[in-house]
Amino acid sequence: MVFKRLLGSLGIGGPAVDTVLDPGTVTPGGSLTGQVHLKGGDADFTIEHITLELVARVEAEHEDGESEGMVVFDRFTVGGNLRLAEGEQRSVPFTVSLPWETPITELYGQGLGIALGVRTELGVADAKDKGDLDPLAVRPLPVQEAILEALGQLGFGFKSADLELGHIRGTGQQLPFYQEIEITPAPQYAHQVNEIEVTFLAGPAGMEVVLEADKRGGFLSEGHDAVNRYTVSHHGVEQVNWNAEAESWMRQLIEHRASYGSHSSYGSHDAYGHSHGDGHGRRSGPGMGTAVAAGAAGLAVGVVGGMVAAEVVDEIGDFFEGDEEEGDEG
Repeated sequence: MVFKRLLGSLGIGGPAVDTVLDPGTVTPGGSLTGQVHLKGGDADFTIEHITLELVARVEAEHEDGESEGMVVFDRFTVGGNLRLAEGEQRSVPFTVSLPWETPITELYGQGLGIALGVRTELGVADAKDKGDLDPLAVRPLPVQEAILEALGQLGFGFKSADLELGHIRGTGQQLPFYQEIEITPAPQYAHQVNEIEVTFLAGPAGMEVVLEADKRGGFLSEGHDAVNRYTVSHHGVEQVNWNAEAESWMRQLIEHRASYGSHSSYGSHDAYGHSHGDGHGRRSGPGMGTAVAAGAAGLAVGVVGGMVAAEVVDEIGDFFEGDEEEGDEG
């Protein structure tokens, strides 16, 4: 076994840690399992706590432009108060539940360009140090997969995906960021809209689907955004005609005329198109004081289900090497 990193806080001879996740992908709201392998150093140590952090590479918009950095979006203490003898090897199994809003990183085995990881922290004698960072692969929930598959069958194309720091107003969003899946319009809508952004905000009772269209400007009118929201259930996914639902959503979104000038209007509907009121659907983000450092990240595109990929914009940055040098932005 290769232990990836010594505890730098304790210097040479300190304990080493290697976290190994169980094979396979997980789903938002699902269980993440694995083991934390410990190897004793040149003396006996008391491990006060073993903490797992879920981290994500997130983009932030501010007045000076954009920056990217690592954000911690959940923490779990999975062990502690144990004596690790000199040279001793010990494994600590764990099972933790992912947040329901955990972004998806792949669809049908194709990566979406989203970088998530699990970072291990050991606390020893009042010193804390980050251990290794392991990539986390998240597949969509059945309802998420059904919606994306329907969009692909309707002719919408996958463009890119990213994580945006900020909050979508009027939603039940829990995490400090949200995932945007950018898709190109189906041919019949290409003259009306540049691109569409899809955001899933899942919870134990169901999921909000937020759609935002970047409209094309006409000869006498400026382009503007429109935002609609729909609520769907985790249950009975196989009974819903998702092609019809997605087509109805897109038609409503693209044909919708914003009621607030160039700002977006925001409609809320359930999976069957019933309205639940209107309000502002603008997205809010951090200001200039954002503590998200710039880092290497990019976009990965590919053929996802029936969705036709757009051209490659950039390669995904190396998220899992050299992260220690960036410091702890989260």
